[in-house]
Amino acid sequence: YELIQVSGGSYYVQSPAKAGLVRLNDTDVCLIDSGSDKDAGRKIRQILDKNGWHLTAICNTHSHADHIGGNRYLQSQTGCRVYAPGAECAVTRHPVLEPSMLYGGCPPRELRNKFLMAQDSDAAYLTAEVLPQGMELLPLAGHCMEMVGFRTADDVVYLADCLSSRETLEKYQIGFLYDVAAYLNTLETVKTLSARAFVPAHAAATEDIAPLAQYNIDKVLEIADIITDLCREPQTFEAVLQQLFRRFDLGMNFEQYVLVGSTVRSYLAWLKDSGRLCAVFADNRLLWQRA
Repeated sequence: YELIQVSGGSYYVQSPAKAGLVRLNDTDVCLIDSGSDKDAGRKIRQILDKNGWHLTAICNTHSHADHIGGNRYLQSQTGCRVYAPGAECAVTRHPVLEPSMLYGGCPPRELRNKFLMAQDSDAAYLTAEVLPQGMELLPLAGHCMEMVGFRTADDVVYLADCLSSRETLEKYQIGFLYDVAAYLNTLETVKTLSARAFVPAHAAATEDIAPLAQYNIDKVLEIADIITDLCREPQTFEAVLQQLFRRFDLGMNFEQYVLVGSTVRSYLAWLKDSGRLCAVFADNRLLWQRA
């Protein structure tokens, strides 16, 4: 958990899911996300204490547990405000919604863990009006319902989870997505952005984000083509999922089943809505078939 200065008062904490830190004046700072759990929150607080900084607010980019897991600890220790955008605010306040949405019902115990369900925190809606002066809100929908990023007064852009690193995509192939169409639109917008520096949560900070954005776009389109090809003959969702796990040599467990499975369902919905697949019901089964 190393503090890295990007430019001026814009920093990030190097960690599995980078937390941004914006210095508002000599003493006050704002966090962008809070890490994965209480331990992450404690390490971030040690950084704050070392520098004599007072945490005034946490602005969450979205509600996945590795980004809001430190909220509760930091809020209880510092009295800071917590903000989250739109529907993400509901999940931040009621984290059981996350594994429930992924599973599609009441989640079994195996899914009620800190990786999929953070501790709840007292979050309010994140809007442009509550942002610290000099920070700009950037809509980044697609990875989840209403994810956002930020541009600071130092012209540093924090991109949350809208991009995966090349290494991650080469290893796992299928990055988590909620809305494929929105995600592709977001990446096309990100490709056109200019800034002093870009800080994705799960990739290296860079001055030129366009090549990585294009790589992520290409990977999404590649996965879409593979799923369409798998549906040459009518396939159940489970059969499509099984073939993808085999193709990419992925290991199946409860977490991977819901994370990759939810993403594959999103691909199927997008491919259906865009006319590349059709859904048919036969023998009391939902089957997916290339149009």
